[in-house]
Amino acid sequence: MSTPPPLALLNDAARTAEAAARQAAAFIQSQSGRVHDEDIRDKGINDFASYVDEGAQKIIIDAIHSTFPKHEILAEEGFEERGILLHRIPGWLWIVDPLDGTTNFMHGVPQYGVSIGLQFDGTMVMGVIHDVNRNETFHAVAGQGAFVNGKPCRVSTRKRLADSLITTGFPYKQFAYMDGYTEAIRRFWTDSRGVRRPGSASLDLAWVACGRFDGFFEQGIEAWDVAAGVLLIEEAGGRFSDFSDRRPMDPGSKPLGSEIVASNGLIHGEMMDRIGSLKHPDNA
Repeated sequence: MSTPPPLALLNDAARTAEAAARQAAAFIQSQSGRVHDEDIRDKGINDFASYVDEGAQKIIIDAIHSTFPKHEILAEEGFEERGILLHRIPGWLWIVDPLDGTTNFMHGVPQYGVSIGLQFDGTMVMGVIHDVNRNETFHAVAGQGAFVNGKPCRVSTRKRLADSLITTGFPYKQFAYMDGYTEAIRRFWTDSRGVRRPGSASLDLAWVACGRFDGFFEQGIEAWDVAAGVLLIEEAGGRFSDFSDRRPMDPGSKPLGSEIVASNGLIHGEMMDRIGSLKHPDNA
């Protein structure tokens, strides 16, 4: 990023994103329990969407374009390219997941959220994640810290994996990863206080940022699942990387979301030790 964007613009973007996320959340809540099997569109193996995802996305895009008409938007619904290298895209780019945790939503499991991130010249500069059911809004602006419902939040201060609670997401589309996951999970089970799998990567990251979880890892998700969350992690004092401890802009790094480890920073090394079985052969 050559010249940092004005703070006033970033704060305006955060207000726009928060308002859009809440409007989308109100629509999502209004449709809870009303979606039937015939309303669900199958995008691939265990990858679903409905008119709710699409309606929430339209609300968010309309809100962004009303304030920032010249900005580009990368949104999940209708976008087919996978593994995109976001850090190579110049200018302003909003990254939107209108309903992260669609499967939870379809089954009435109250763990799903709205994620809206903004990058400038390949660097994340603003992120908002809204927990639809708890009415919690997490936001971060580059250099200004992380917040939940307007109050500052920080990652946990636990220094040992043995004292930590870890969250993850299982490889629900790419089953070739399953054996490595089984091995890695076994190590985390025995070496931590426990492992949770709530089903919404954006909220997992938000909860690491505010200290509820101490670490998170997942493989085979997409950039829009984690774009806002990684900024929250950094602004809350934490750390994120791929499975080879590289950041997205480092040479040889994996695309954002394809593999991610996020933590309070203090246990990152111990997490990397347990991730070993999930590394790609060219990363080992």
